[in-house]
Amino acid sequence: MEEKLFWIGILMGAHLFLSHHFKEKGRFKDATPFTRGWHAVFAGLVSFVGMVLLSVSLDNRRGDVTTTMLFSSRQLTYGLLAGLAGAAYAWWKGGAGEVKDGLNQTMKKDMEWSETVFSAVLLASVVMYLFIQAFKIPSGSMERTFLIGDHLFVNKFIYGFRVPYTQKKFLKFRKVKRGDIVVFRFPSEDPAEFQCGGSQYGKDFIKRVIGMPGDVFEVRAGKVLVNGEPLKEEGYAQYLDPGRYPAGAGRLTPADYQRFWDDRMLGKMFSEYIRDNFGPVTVPTGSYLVMGDNRDRSCDSRYWGPVPEANIKGTAWFTYWPPSRVGFPD
Repeated sequence: MEEKLFWIGILMGAHLFLSHHFKEKGRFKDATPFTRGWHAVFAGLVSFVGMVLLSVSLDNRRGDVTTTMLFSSRQLTYGLLAGLAGAAYAWWKGGAGEVKDGLNQTMKKDMEWSETVFSAVLLASVVMYLFIQAFKIPSGSMERTFLIGDHLFVNKFIYGFRVPYTQKKFLKFRKVKRGDIVVFRFPSEDPAEFQCGGSQYGKDFIKRVIGMPGDVFEVRAGKVLVNGEPLKEEGYAQYLDPGRYPAGAGRLTPADYQRFWDDRMLGKMFSEYIRDNFGPVTVPTGSYLVMGDNRDRSCDSRYWGPVPEANIKGTAWFTYWPPSRVGFPD
């Protein structure tokens, strides 16, 4: 969302820059067809931006937004139709505007609004990119810690400020730790790859870090073992099913098992049979193994592999909605 706001801000900034240019050239002194047309451009631009943001918001509620795509063709189509309608209405309505102090007042109001939107949107995009991001829980994989529909803020600077359009970070306040609840971009670069019942390309997930780089991780009869020892103090974990799936991947060699896991193939090959009996695998350097707290209802690293550190956006910070759920996560 932050990149979408950034480019919308740039678009409004371009309009503001051109408006000041035309003002200095004296194009806004009188009520002319040019001022009427430029007002129509402004109305169309505002309509376009409003419809695009509305479409993005609705898609986000349905879980259809991917963070690797700036705008979908459908969002742009709706935006362009709204923009054309807004521009046509502004042109049809006319409204020459009063001329005061050598400036058409309609143009003055348009420039004031353009400056306000430009500043607000650009500031919001910077805050969301570097500091805080709003996130909505899309599934029950993190119950009881988070419920479906919970709204929370994600602390994006705790693991470092990301340089735009790169994987580099600077000023890291601390490293990722076991037990951190992290929001991350799903580790797939192929839009056609299906995991967890559909394409997860570019989507944001939320899980808890269980395996650190270099850890030997496995699950036996539903219980987590790290480096051969049971993982202690898992009070957040929830197991809903009374029974456990039997082991279903025993015919693979350890090397093949690791390779298929690294390549995000185990879930496709063995489905639920790796839910309760998994591994052992070694978490690659620079990556993490994540799991949902609702262990029997979570499509996580057991099925689709490790999460590179570069994909991690931040850690869950504060639940702000609904009011009964306000607070910091455990």
